[in-house]
Amino acid sequence: MNKKRLFTQSVVAVAITMASQQALAAGFQLNAQSATGLGRAFAGDAVIADNASAMARNAAAMALFDAPAISLGINAIDTDIKVKNAEYSTPDLTNIPNYQTHSLDDQQIGDVSYAPNIYYIHPVNDKWAVGAGIYSNFGTKTEFSDSYPANEYGGLTDVKSVNFALSTSYRINEEWSVGGGLDVIYGKGKLQRSNENFGGKLVDVDADGIGFGWNVGTVYEYNENNRFGLSYRYSPEIEVEGDMLFAGSKTGNPNISNDKLKMPLPDMAEFSGFHKLNEKFAVHYSVQWIGWSAFDKLETTGGDVLNTYEWQDGWHYAIGGTYYLNNDWTLRTGYMYDTSAQDQKTSISVPDSDRQWFSAGFTYHIDSKSNIDFGLTYLLGKEVNVTESTPNPNPATSSIYPDASRIKATTQANALLYGIQYSRSF
Repeated sequence: MNKKRLFTQSVVAVAITMASQQALAAGFQLNAQSATGLGRAFAGDAVIADNASAMARNAAAMALFDAPAISLGINAIDTDIKVKNAEYSTPDLTNIPNYQTHSLDDQQIGDVSYAPNIYYIHPVNDKWAVGAGIYSNFGTKTEFSDSYPANEYGGLTDVKSVNFALSTSYRINEEWSVGGGLDVIYGKGKLQRSNENFGGKLVDVDADGIGFGWNVGTVYEYNENNRFGLSYRYSPEIEVEGDMLFAGSKTGNPNISNDKLKMPLPDMAEFSGFHKLNEKFAVHYSVQWIGWSAFDKLETTGGDVLNTYEWQDGWHYAIGGTYYLNNDWTLRTGYMYDTSAQDQKTSISVPDSDRQWFSAGFTYHIDSKSNIDFGLTYLLGKEVNVTESTPNPNPATSSIYPDASRIKATTQANALLYGIQYSRSF
């Protein structure tokens, strides 16, 4: 067997490992449940309850409504993701045991995605309320040029989810309310990895599936101007199925469409506070935990362990303010510090880092029962030096070339998020 064929098998055998890691990075989480929350960096969203979108963060907040309410809107996520100064190394078979290194063109891999949402809350009586919502907690998309030489690390990653929520709340007394609900989560993913030097198409996945989660929460009202909210959301492991090609399948058959791919999602917990200081101004804040460490491994039902992970749990720290200008206009702003879930393992395909959110928004009150919200956020990420490699699993050559390929690059992920929303009470 010639040397090129040995290295072709090496890359094929581990290409799915790299692809799977990149598909499930911290960028997979969306904070885009409402334009109202977007305008304050989601500070206080588990307890403010200024429109029906509150149920997306805390079902218990529905107890704060005394009339039916509906909200519908759409948020856009315009990502500016750069991969620059990349150096790509492969074995130099004419000069063993050296690697040949090439500088790659910079890549702009961001895209615009949209997250629509709709919510309805209906108080049944002075104790009970029910609600339903459709929104998204997770999604990401990055796409490298088809001609990118290192597309075993780049390629296409496109992950979307839709959350169908049914919730209820119960007011225990004037101070305490509780709530909970069922989440039906539809997930869909496309994943493509290829390299013409190593046999062409390495990974080609187009799969979807449904999982069931749940959420619980509580609200404590110290008085009408000061309240606190706490919520917990369990996210399921979704088994997706569809057209799946893994060139490195342990069975030797790259078409494993009969298997399912297990996609774990992180649990989330959030604490929020709201304090109206006077007739004009209120402050609010949130701390959110995201359980990204749940990604211990990614595998198929056929027994292929595609990757192990070294991620850490993520945290969001947000603070904001609301200014009640007059009967027609409400102004808001917010700041969030968002910690990275990636630690030892980094990626060029879904770059991740600690991020800062700078947010502003407003509500225009059309009349006493209806309003329009607009929110705008600039998300600023840090530059990260990324190193990725594909270990050479072939014992015949691994002592000479421990890696089948390597890439070093600098990544930075910024984004502009903007949304509009209509809300009405009845």
